[in-house]
Amino acid sequence: MGKITKYLNQLIVGNVFDSPEILDTYAKDQSALMVKPKFVAFPESTDDIRKLIRFFNQLATKDINVAVTARGSGLDTTGADLSNGVIISTEKLNHLLEIDTREKLVRVQSGITLKELNTALSVSGLTIPIDGRDGETIGGLISSFSSDNCAGKYGGISNYVEKIEVVLANGDCLQTERYKKYALAKKAVEKSFEGELYRKMAKITKENRDLIEKIGKENHSLAGYSAIAQVPVKETLDLMPLFFGAEGTLGIISEVILKAVPLKNKPERVVATFKEIDQAVKYADTISALKPRQLNLYDLSIIMEARETGKNLDGVIKKLDDGFVVFANFDERSKWIIKKIMSMQDEFPRTARFIFESQNDRPTLNEFENSLTNYLSYVKNGERVPVLTDFYLPIHNLDIFLKDIKVIEEKLGLKMEIFGSLSNSIFSLRPKFDLNDPDFNKKATTFLRAGAYIINREGGKLAGGTPEGRLKAVVTNTTMLEPEKKLYSDIKKLFDHNNILNPDIKLGANSKFTLTHFRTEILAKVVI
Repeated sequence: MGKITKYLNQLIVGNVFDSPEILDTYAKDQSALMVKPKFVAFPESTDDIRKLIRFFNQLATKDINVAVTARGSGLDTTGADLSNGVIISTEKLNHLLEIDTREKLVRVQSGITLKELNTALSVSGLTIPIDGRDGETIGGLISSFSSDNCAGKYGGISNYVEKIEVVLANGDCLQTERYKKYALAKKAVEKSFEGELYRKMAKITKENRDLIEKIGKENHSLAGYSAIAQVPVKETLDLMPLFFGAEGTLGIISEVILKAVPLKNKPERVVATFKEIDQAVKYADTISALKPRQLNLYDLSIIMEARETGKNLDGVIKKLDDGFVVFANFDERSKWIIKKIMSMQDEFPRTARFIFESQNDRPTLNEFENSLTNYLSYVKNGERVPVLTDFYLPIHNLDIFLKDIKVIEEKLGLKMEIFGSLSNSIFSLRPKFDLNDPDFNKKATTFLRAGAYIINREGGKLAGGTPEGRLKAVVTNTTMLEPEKKLYSDIKKLFDHNNILNPDIKLGANSKFTLTHFRTEILAKVVI
């Protein structure tokens, strides 16, 4: 154990480790990358986080730069959970602190997982209606701002966060609030780092008003700090939106207050299979007015691969060798909606196959819902590495996009099956890569750049469903317009004077570093 590690263990209640075994464990997340940290810290309180950040910020003032990265469950797919400096894990900050059932408000530490929170809330008949992965932390959901499959109906995590507590780059704590004109002026004259933030952010938003309005109207991308559009509202200012999609580059979220909603009925499901993508899109257009909780698209090949592992999915695949599957579920007026969809069947080709929620078909529907996990997890001689994932694409351009992708598929020898959400237009491609192939990083990079070019040409955005992290930044940093890049750079410099918070993520990502840190080891576990 090194001197710094021993000192930090004396400084905080939690633990700091530098043993190779622990560092190796935290050298990977769910991305295609591998970066080994120097230290891994497990704080047990907000005060622990403050002491850690203050220490590394003081080192930076002496030109000793150690990158500080916050990490929840390590589920990021863009490399934002990785660091060659210190990782501050929020695993022990996983407590539900308060719950007000009358106001439906809950205060939690940032490391509590979505599953843990919703399990606790369900006792009171409440929930946070996010279709996130079970292990995702609340802090991680905010930092990565991933677009979940229920966002089309319920709007995503930002709709349910009331306030956050953030540890800033100098170790101070910020508790967010929307300040009106008079309160903002009072806050801005405070001689503190928080006062400086409000004073200078008010100036930045005023000087860039037209650009910020444009970002708010046109930008489907989470690259940079595009949530700046929600910071100024009329004559008020709230810094909280900046932390959505910031990936720990502006501060480390320690506590969150959320607004819960009443639990809905258990959703009823419908699976529909189509030969052509335009038929699937037409069907999605038709039933979107019925407000499905989820409306997802899968290439039929995904289901066929799951069937090959023993899953009983013959009812979904029957009479089709290829095509597309649309999965929908409904948690309001579901009985009436199911009957309505049943009456629509004649409007679609005879090759279309429908499976509705029933006692007989329930096992097939259950296995169908597990088919994507099966597809991503059970791969022979390779891994479905997340390279071109969670991008925004207008659904009516899907047919052209899929034809263009075939060219890349043939050139690189990669079989590509699309999946994603038709309600929020966020899709992914996860072809199998051989990580032992000497040309793996070259092939993956070509796939990323070529795919991003097609996405952009068809009116999409590469960072539409998740921020850029290290990986997508290879493309987004070269295509972002200079006025927008300067705006985001000014925000980063304001919050992090010494550039210690995830400095090589987002705008600070280094393409050469990223492209030389692709993994060569298959993940033992794939989580979606």
